[in-house]
Amino acid sequence: MAELAGDVSGAASLLPPVFDDACELNAIPRDFETWPVHEPHSGGNLDAVRASLRAAACHGAWNWPDKPVVFVSDPHADADGFLRSLVTAGVVRRSSGRLSLTPFGRTAKIVVGGDCLDKGPSNLDMLDALRDLIDSGTDLHLLAGNHDLRLRLAIRALTLPRSTLTEHLFVRMGRKILPLLREVRTRFVTAADLAKVPDERTCRERIFPSKGWSKAFPAEAAAYLTSAGIEKELRKLKKKKKQFARQAAAENLSMREVYAAALRCSDLFLASGGAYNWFYSSMDVVTRIGSLLFVHAGIDDAMCTLLSEDGADAVNSRYRREAEKDPFAFYTGPVANLVRTKYRPADLCLTEDGVCRLHQNGIKMIVQGHVNNHRGQRILSKNGLLHLEGDVTLDRTSRLLEGLPGIGAGATMIFPSGDVVGLSSDYPKAKHFKPEQHF
Repeated sequence: MAELAGDVSGAASLLPPVFDDACELNAIPRDFETWPVHEPHSGGNLDAVRASLRAAACHGAWNWPDKPVVFVSDPHADADGFLRSLVTAGVVRRSSGRLSLTPFGRTAKIVVGGDCLDKGPSNLDMLDALRDLIDSGTDLHLLAGNHDLRLRLAIRALTLPRSTLTEHLFVRMGRKILPLLREVRTRFVTAADLAKVPDERTCRERIFPSKGWSKAFPAEAAAYLTSAGIEKELRKLKKKKKQFARQAAAENLSMREVYAAALRCSDLFLASGGAYNWFYSSMDVVTRIGSLLFVHAGIDDAMCTLLSEDGADAVNSRYRREAEKDPFAFYTGPVANLVRTKYRPADLCLTEDGVCRLHQNGIKMIVQGHVNNHRGQRILSKNGLLHLEGDVTLDRTSRLLEGLPGIGAGATMIFPSGDVVGLSSDYPKAKHFKPEQHF
């Protein structure tokens, strides 16, 4: 199957120079190729992409950003992978341990596509690097990812009055945040904090759901989940209780220490004036730039309607309101679907009607993270809507598990000229896509 036609002869001139004294970046490609949409590693279904482009073209030309946009997603608590990615894109320079914006970085908008937390090696180092970047004066937009919301939901569920719909959520969400809790235990929890929490048995009882939870949960959850969804939640919780206990032991944390660290997280992340309060208070769930909608995972018809009628600000306002209410209702609803959908049968639906609403409103492509790829970014059609997957497996924990060497680096760059460039240390060339030229 022939790939999309396109001229890449002038594309290399788009990339700004790279400045870095801290790491070797010889593996980052500077030679270009037309985005190989026909190849599975870069898309895999050229006909579907063409169909999506044709459908979008019926509603007018593309509207490109007025300054370069650099999209980096899913750093997963690996500050080095995150900073290498920004160096790769020519946004920052690292010299003698100091971070500074380059001339290009001062002209660009950075969109961080979510999942800053979990996996490792250090959540707090990642947050500190992100704070340094914000303090450097960059135009940065931070999106929520499902791993970021795990911490928020788990902490809120533990600190709110217990109910059938929330008493299981700390264990449901908590296994993957245990490394962060260990970091918080080491850096922030004092002997006085530990002295305030009850004994080991009581802390365990507060962390885990009660014995009668599995019998009471189905009736309470029926207003939010299908019967299949309820059964899935019960199965998952049974498995996650065992995983949680094993992971806590692996992190060398007692239940008293888990509980104390969780309470400190509430102060650090959720309380006004907390050291990391900025992380959630500055976070949105979508951002729209021209014809592009940036979101962590995907979208459903309800959010398409809200976007088309009231805009991205209305979606973000709804996210902020609902995130402060019942954690279970929030997690199972359409706003949280934006950060966790993979367009599975269990996820909320995106149909032709929703896609048409976006096209009529001028949105032609979703730029997302959430789906990690091993050979750079992918462009593909999902349910008739063009998507660009920008998660290129940056964190070293995932890379070790998935057989990728070293620390990752990569970024998706979108220019006012309508050129889209995918950079990844795991693919030998820079991928170049220009929809109006390629169609």
